[in-house]
Amino acid sequence: AAKAAETPETEEEKPAAPAEEAAPAPLASAPAMTVPEPGKLAAAAPSVRRFAREIGVDVNHVPGSGPKGRVSAEDVKRHAKSLNEGRAAVSSGGGVAVPPLPNFEAFGEVRREAMSKMRRRTAQNMVLSVSVVPHVTQCGDADVTHLEAVRKRYGARIEKAGGKLTMTAILVKVAAVALRRFPVFNASVDMQRNEIVYKSYYNVGVAVDTGKGLVVPVIRDAARKSIAEIAADLTGISQRARAGKIRIGDLEGGTFTISNVGGIGGTYFTPIVNYPEVAILGAGRAKPTPVLVDGAWEPRLMLPLSLSYDHRIIDGAAGIRFLQWIIDAMEEPLLMSLEG
Repeated sequence: AAKAAETPETEEEKPAAPAEEAAPAPLASAPAMTVPEPGKLAAAAPSVRRFAREIGVDVNHVPGSGPKGRVSAEDVKRHAKSLNEGRAAVSSGGGVAVPPLPNFEAFGEVRREAMSKMRRRTAQNMVLSVSVVPHVTQCGDADVTHLEAVRKRYGARIEKAGGKLTMTAILVKVAAVALRRFPVFNASVDMQRNEIVYKSYYNVGVAVDTGKGLVVPVIRDAARKSIAEIAADLTGISQRARAGKIRIGDLEGGTFTISNVGGIGGTYFTPIVNYPEVAILGAGRAKPTPVLVDGAWEPRLMLPLSLSYDHRIIDGAAGIRFLQWIIDAMEEPLLMSLEG
């Protein structure tokens, strides 16, 4: 059954001002502001100009409320506050102000439903990611014909160990080894210090579709674990997520994310980086495809892969090398032992 809509959060009513105190002037009674013309010096007293310089504001960009647009100290404070609020909105993923929606009811009947807490958090995280991270997505195909045969051959053995040998479990292992070989994909960007934070642990998050929304539980120390161990971890954590029993600790500490939509369908897509990570790998549904092998066309099972990454610290050439290494490892798993 669908979850009942949550009651929207409301602000507490503010107490009325005491009778003996003068109520603040309403906003509508504030003097009209005059926006300075580009290239012209604003009218302001020397003390106001000095105050603006001290707090890092260009007084010539401050709308003035005095006669003929004269700028006061209060105007400078008001302008500085608006700048700080705008910077905070951008840094938190707010970006530009969102215009009001049209009156949908004017065109027909509509139904409104409050976002769940999980959906609100997902929306905020997605806006933050696309606002902060300059995304680039590259795609490629891995020939997993041999790997699929191995997966089916040893699937029963993994099930006895408490897991399920899925393509996602294999991708987690391959990606973790790739992260160790390409450290910049296992990093984060600290723009406040102008530093790149390289991590010495390899925790791979896996996007899980639940009835309440998308969650990303984390497989810890994936580079050190066997595929059988990863399969068991992934099975357990996915079951808890779909049962609504996921723990906060299960969702923290990820350094890279995998989103496999192959169980639903589709091929390539543009996954959004899970900030503050710098890369995410998307996988679609593997399909039999004719491939030219030694001069003859053969049906091969091709897995579509999509890699999105943070272009601030990862260049296109690095993205291609990383994705190609993953493709090579999927086609020849021995590569993980040779180079991992």
